[in-house]
Parts: sequence; structure tokens; C-alpha cells
Amino acid sequence: MGKIKMSKQAPRIDMTPMVDLFFLLLVFFILTATFRAQEAVEVDTPYSVSNKTSPEKHIITITVSEDNVVFFNVDNGVDTSEHLRRKILNAMAYQYQMTFTPEEYTRFEGMSSFALPMAKMHDWINEKDSEKRDAMHTGIPMDSTDNQLLYWIRFARNYNPDFEVALKGDQAADYKAVKKVIDILQDNKVNKFNLTTNLEAVDIELENL
Repeated sequence: MGKIKMSKQAPRIDMTPMVDLFFLLLVFFILTATFRAQEAVEVDTPYSVSNKTSPEKHIITITVSEDNVVFFNVDNGVDTSEHLRRKILNAMAYQYQMTFTPEEYTRFEGMSSFALPMAKMHDWINEKDSEKRDAMHTGIPMDSTDNQLLYWIRFARNYNPDFEVALKGDQAADYKAVKKVIDILQDNKVNKFNLTTNLEAVDIELENL
């Protein structure tokens, strides 16, 4: 009797489970990721040769614009479960005897830097027109009678003492405005902070090596 020849088939790997896993991971990252909102003001920062980068999370950003308007921003934490912006706004609301709806807290968590007094915060959060919202940025009060910037920094660091601070000033900003911000940081016992600059390319000559 002749031998039965078994048909030979090339080995095949079923990629279907891997594709399913890929899409599950993609959906997970989309649902849990937090997107950075566009900044309310663009500044032309000075140049430096430092290549140190600021951290992406747990950072307070204070921006001084060309016309010396001071903006404040704080990130919402490593993931959405921290709700740091919500907690800080809630502390400010208690300080100034204000109330916000759950929808306003949620909307505020996804917004960017701002430069306005607490009295205008409701209008800024609920304004749908971006141009009208940007026009509200007249500056955060920093005078001796109502130093709101001091409270924003203080409450942020109360919820997370490890918050780093980045100070970003426009090249044309008045030094006095920047110095005032630094004084407020020191009043909050923040003596170490990052100065945000543009990286300047440096040409190294052979004779300098």
C-alpha cells in the first residue's frame, strides 16, 4: 500500500488578537488622555543657551505678556483623576465667597491660562466666543489690598507642594512687572523656579575647543 502524503502548509500566525488589542489600547489612551488647551497669549521669550526642559505635569506657569499683563495657568495633574484645577478653583471660590456649578468646574479643567479677577471668572468660563473670552484678560489683581495671584499660587501648592513654577516673560515686558511676580513667588516661599526661554544656537569655533 502506498504512503499517504500529508499536504504541507506554510505556518501562519493569526494577527486578529493583536489587532484587537491594539484598538483596545488606542481607545484607552484616547479616553484617558488630557489635551493641552491653546494658550491665551503668545509671548516672545528671550534667548538662552540652556537646554533644560520644563516638566509637562505638576507645573504652575506664570506668563507676563508684552503689555505687562500677568497670566496664570496650572495643569490638571498626571491624569484626569487628580482634578487639580477643579480643587484650586474651589478654594478660590471659598476665599471670595463664590459658587460654581459642576459644569463650570468641568469646563474650567479643560481651559488654559487666564488673566482676570475672580469677579469675571463666571463670564470667562461660560463665554463661547474665543475672541470675547480673550478680551477679558485684563490681568490678575496683584496689589496689596487684593493679591489674587498670591492666592492662586498658594492654593495650588497647598494641593500639591511639589508643583514646580515656570515663569515666562516676553522680551518687551517691563522688568518691574516680572520683579513683582518674583516677589509674590517668594512670599509663597517659592525661591526656586524655571525661567522659560527660547533655545539659542551657539556656533563653536575650532580655536575655542
